[in-house]
Amino acid sequence: MQQESSRHGKVAIVTGAGTGIGKACALALVAAGYRVAFAGRDGARLERVLAEAGLGPEQALAVPTDVGDPDQVDALFERTLAAFGRLDLLFNNAGTGAPPVPLEDLTPDQWRRVVDVNLSGAFYCTQAAFRIMKAQDPMGGRIINNGSISAQSPRPNSAPYTATKHAMTGLTKATSLDGRRYHIACGQIDIGNAATEMTEPMKRGIPQANGEILVEDRMDVAHVAEAVVHMAALPLDANVQFMTLMATRMPFIGRG
Repeated sequence: MQQESSRHGKVAIVTGAGTGIGKACALALVAAGYRVAFAGRDGARLERVLAEAGLGPEQALAVPTDVGDPDQVDALFERTLAAFGRLDLLFNNAGTGAPPVPLEDLTPDQWRRVVDVNLSGAFYCTQAAFRIMKAQDPMGGRIINNGSISAQSPRPNSAPYTATKHAMTGLTKATSLDGRRYHIACGQIDIGNAATEMTEPMKRGIPQANGEILVEDRMDVAHVAEAVVHMAALPLDANVQFMTLMATRMPFIGRG
């Protein structure tokens, strides 16, 4: 396994890899020499991403996965290990939100779905990564969590998303601590306003904490991909514990 890894580059799993930040980061990791398992709920979309990028099976896998289902998570990691022989990097990127309605109007199913994907899904993937990284030779690897700026401060009507992203910070810290003895590094990137499909409404204006509707600046998602590749490229004796990467003029720093 060690010889295979050194000949073909390191191996990564990226969740939520069919669109947006996950897609950009997964493709950037391939360009940096990683063999990458692209995971996401829409298998056809994943296959299109690989086809459009001209990626063959020696470079990338498309693995349809709902990270909220632990059995599907196990299958993702088993397929990756069978295809590529080891795991060097997990990017816990998959995420979802609930409708932006008043907190008291959210349904239990809407709450549970966000928790299942954003928090439980990241935990299931982290567990699976630990099992592989502890057992492989050389031992160890890196986990990067997508915390979002919502891990630091909420937007209006975002209780499920904000709560799970704050919890992601706790998972990052616990993973970093528990992974030390196994040479598993864990860090978190908190991203603000990357230009993706998800942030398109920001060009028209979105609600602010003071009730106003404002157009918000965005930044090229390529900057996020570059940052994730930088974090991934560090030796395992160094770690970016937390990084905040945001559009410079977005309304985040300051008081309203």
